[in-house]
Amino acid sequence: MSRTVEAQAPVSAPVQAAYSYCEAVTGQQARNFAYGIRLLPADKRQAMSALYAFSRRVDDIGDGTLAQDAKQTRLEETRALLGRVRDGAVDEDDTDPVAVALADAAQRFPIPLGGLDELIDGVLMDVRGETYETWDDLKTYCRCVAGAIGRLSLGVFGIQPGVPGSERAPEYADTLGLALQLTNILRDVREDAGTGRTYLPSDDLAKFGCSTGFDGPLPPPGSDFAGLVHFEVRRARALFAEGYRLLPMLDRRSGACVAAMAGIYRRLLDRIERDPEAVLRGRVSLPGREKAYVAVRGLSGLDTRYVSRQSARRRA
Repeated sequence: MSRTVEAQAPVSAPVQAAYSYCEAVTGQQARNFAYGIRLLPADKRQAMSALYAFSRRVDDIGDGTLAQDAKQTRLEETRALLGRVRDGAVDEDDTDPVAVALADAAQRFPIPLGGLDELIDGVLMDVRGETYETWDDLKTYCRCVAGAIGRLSLGVFGIQPGVPGSERAPEYADTLGLALQLTNILRDVREDAGTGRTYLPSDDLAKFGCSTGFDGPLPPPGSDFAGLVHFEVRRARALFAEGYRLLPMLDRRSGACVAAMAGIYRRLLDRIERDPEAVLRGRVSLPGREKAYVAVRGLSGLDTRYVSRQSARRRA
């Protein structure tokens, strides 16, 4: 996948309005994501906002209050809309701003739109109430709802020409998505339990005496909840380490965007590791000043340079 061509046609007023709508959705509903994409040039930021707005629509259907059958119908209608985008059948004066923005982004960047089909598949797994026996089972779900987003984003970012190992960039983007999703699962374990959802693998829950679930601010009696959290944190850290190998393959601002978004989640992981039971008491988050620091760090290229040095050592 090569870098996108810099000279592109100007955006028309209706398409600009559609992008503005998507950027507003992103700013209001995805604070961590928004911190990262603000580091991108305008065209890439707009395309990422369009991807987020479409993904948010899919997630909102899955998380909404409709009956299961109605959710499945809405998701398939959204898949049909994606088909129209893929076929170039969305006009710029269409009444759906998300479809207009996504259609324009797909024309400007080599976005693998099939990743959004995978997202819909993953949310359908949620709607059906699927649970996961092993980590391999959970990985399938995570690849649908997060790994696919990594690969979609890579279509916007592009890869710098001549970078060694660039053929593995989609794999690294996918793995970074898994790391982010596992961090989300740890952070939201109590919230998900409140809606009847369990994402952590049954094998892991049984190993640490947590099979009864998380329906209160305290761990299950007799369990090793801290052991469970630390086990999953180590798994997430290994995924981050592998996924970060993507950074040197990106241009400076795309790398800064990825480093900022991933850096926020790595710091969340640090907080969860220090106080595992915090995820049972409420939502763990970072203050704005810390997110800003992570964004500045990403823009400085510190993480990219570190990964580059590590890669050079491996090749030596």
